[in-house]
Amino acid sequence: MRFIMRAIIGFFRLFYQSVFLSLSQIWANKTRSILTTIGIVIGVASVTAVIAALSGLKAKILTQVETLGSNTIFIQPKRPDTGPLQHAPWWSIRFLPEQFDGMLEHCPSVKRFGRQTWAGSQTVSFREKSVENVSIRGIEPDCHKIESRPVMLGRPLSVIDEMQVRQVCLIDPKLRNDLRLDRDCIGQPILIGHNTFYIIGVLEPRPESLFGGGDQERSEIFIPFKTSFKLQRYLYIGVLAESKSAEVSEDARAEISFFLRRTRNIKPGEPDNFEVMSLQNLLDMFNKMALIVTMVASGIVGISLLVGGVGIMNIMLVTVSERTREIGLRKAVGAKKSAILTQFLIESVVLCFVGGLVGIGFGQLLTTGIANIPKVELDMAYIPLWAIGISFGFSGAVGIFFGMFPAIKAARLDPIEALRHE
Repeated sequence: MRFIMRAIIGFFRLFYQSVFLSLSQIWANKTRSILTTIGIVIGVASVTAVIAALSGLKAKILTQVETLGSNTIFIQPKRPDTGPLQHAPWWSIRFLPEQFDGMLEHCPSVKRFGRQTWAGSQTVSFREKSVENVSIRGIEPDCHKIESRPVMLGRPLSVIDEMQVRQVCLIDPKLRNDLRLDRDCIGQPILIGHNTFYIIGVLEPRPESLFGGGDQERSEIFIPFKTSFKLQRYLYIGVLAESKSAEVSEDARAEISFFLRRTRNIKPGEPDNFEVMSLQNLLDMFNKMALIVTMVASGIVGISLLVGGVGIMNIMLVTVSERTREIGLRKAVGAKKSAILTQFLIESVVLCFVGGLVGIGFGQLLTTGIANIPKVELDMAYIPLWAIGISFGFSGAVGIFFGMFPAIKAARLDPIEALRHE
């Protein structure tokens, strides 16, 4: 037991001395050390910046999931990758409103759904004021319940508005201000193109979203779903649905897919010409994409680490040559090969660790710069602790791998020849 304790104490003493000696060598040869570790610095900074950007994007997406609700389901037409409709025009695969009639009765896991259309961008006028490029959407009343977009003034669209095809609308505060409408603008008429609509409510501003939120700078108008066909006959139709809970979201997706295959007359064996996606699907897709990007970035950065590793090996060989007499003297007074090998191996690892530490510092500067770039949705970018651990792990691995050969060369030096070295 005493022998084991003595061996452990001896190792830690050697480790401490080697680390102290390594830092003194780095400080004594600052320029050489900087040039040697520049590959490690670039590699670690690049990896940490990429991981920070992906982590920030994931945090942003999770925030949007909490805002929209994890049981939200998006339904839209889509050309299949195979089959006769692979290159079909959009009008042949578009949704028809009647294809969703009775969906709640046949899909027990679905709580509610709402059809919506995009009537393009039009000019909206009030008296002498006009605003161009306003986004016009036709929606059913349940759409705003699913999006959790409350009305801050007035009332929401109702089933009666839908049934009677009324020319009423909801606007956002930005459009109200741009048109110089009254603060309480309920009942005031506006022109959408050449059609008169009456304002019944003002919606809260749309929160920034990564899930099809559109251009945050554009104003929005919402009109009843059926009324939107007065503005344009053929419209792109999409559907928002909500499952009864997040746990049955996958069941709801399966039920909707089965229902649509029947209403769209898709034969067994033919691919779907629509897409049903939940927020969990989008998260899974993002995680796969993030993994691929991280792997590709790591492969590219690996080249920098390889270059840095060669530089480490080169400088350690130079160090062994410069300290040949010191190695011979240590061996002459009884130093073992293992002690010499450990010393130089630790020096190599410490040099890489210093490069890794500087690289993480530069990575943090890059992350701060990324987070402050406007309109790229990366303001939540951060470097997670596990990324710092991986960076140091890579640095240590490079130090061990490329420092092993110089350390072995130092350990094998003949003490007599080493003492004769000039």
